[in-house]
Amino acid sequence: MAAKKETYTEAMKKLEAIVAKIEGGELDIDQLGENLQEAQKLIKFCKDKLYKADEEIKKMLDDGRTDEE
Repeated sequence: MAAKKETYTEAMKKLEAIVAKIEGGELDIDQLGENLQEAQKLIKFCKDKLYKADEEIKKMLDDGRTDEE
């Protein structure tokens, strides 16, 4: 069975939960390391999503300007 693709919103919620645990001092050193690794993956995922969306928006705007000229 294929894994469900994670959305930007889901990734941000997970990242926010990790940050809350870290800020709240809820994690021991082992959990901290694991959560920081997960946070790094989530940050990369979100950055990639934002970059892709930005590129798509720029392309649409450029295509719209070309059509109007």
